[in-house]
Amino acid sequence: MPRQTCLIQTPIVHVVAGILRDAQGRILLAQRPAGKHLAGTWEFPGGKREPDESPEVALRRELAEELGIDAGAVELTITVPWHYPEKSILLDVFEVRDWRGDAHGREGQALRWCAVEEMRALPMPPADKPVVAALRLPAHYPVTPEPDDDDASFLRGLGRLLDGGETCIQLRCKNVSAARRRALAQAACALAREAGAQVLINADMSLADELGTGVHLPSSMLMQTTQRPITADRWVAASCHDARELAHAAAIGVDFAVLGPVQPTSSHPHTQALGWHLFAELVAQAPVPVYALGGLSRSDLPTAKAAGAQGIAGISGFWPNGR
Repeated sequence: MPRQTCLIQTPIVHVVAGILRDAQGRILLAQRPAGKHLAGTWEFPGGKREPDESPEVALRRELAEELGIDAGAVELTITVPWHYPEKSILLDVFEVRDWRGDAHGREGQALRWCAVEEMRALPMPPADKPVVAALRLPAHYPVTPEPDDDDASFLRGLGRLLDGGETCIQLRCKNVSAARRRALAQAACALAREAGAQVLINADMSLADELGTGVHLPSSMLMQTTQRPITADRWVAASCHDARELAHAAAIGVDFAVLGPVQPTSSHPHTQALGWHLFAELVAQAPVPVYALGGLSRSDLPTAKAAGAQGIAGISGFWPNGR
């Protein structure tokens, strides 16, 4: 189902919500009561921010009122701008690092602790779906370089990424024959399955369908796509460079986007870098998780997070031989 972005000029309601985890890593959800907007759906607990409150203060107040807990440290996970027919919202979602008290439904609302993967089958407000995607996604999204003449060496490099704990990798093999791309993708998917990781194949939709993987849409392919190309059980990502491409990616229902280049890169020396300020402005308008790409390394992760990114994507910052 296409995502809806805040394009219509209606009053924006600022909403805050919290991610609370139990000892098993499950996350607390609350059911919206009868008579309210989207009644019966399961949401992350929280509520409206008052004009004189910071988002953090508003979240602590809402969690005390709704759940009877005293929240401690909180950290922003994602901001989601969303347009409903009835209203437009800006949803700030925070990871609640610690709290005091036993969470219970002080307003009579049903509560449940739920694993992240279980949330995909639950009825949830549309604005919460990007939050679920963000919770499922890692902080790194490595991209393979184009393979050279040594396929065995290429697959060893991919194996080292997996051994290092990477769980979501883009396979970029656009400049090889279809037969070779298929063989490399089959081998890469087998390695990823063994490691409990996932591969997204760049651009080749038929191969992604054949192997049951996710797909990564280059920006040119993205702008020619009018609806989500595969089912919700497989990842769809897209490369974006500006607000127009980000808006289109959200409109067709991608799960996440990659935005860049943030910094100058040797691979695209004539491409204007966005810089962190413009990157943050563009991410703030995007109702999907966004990775920062271009001239970055693992050490840039805190800066990317502070700019609203899901994490870091790239080739040279991750690939074992630095290509």
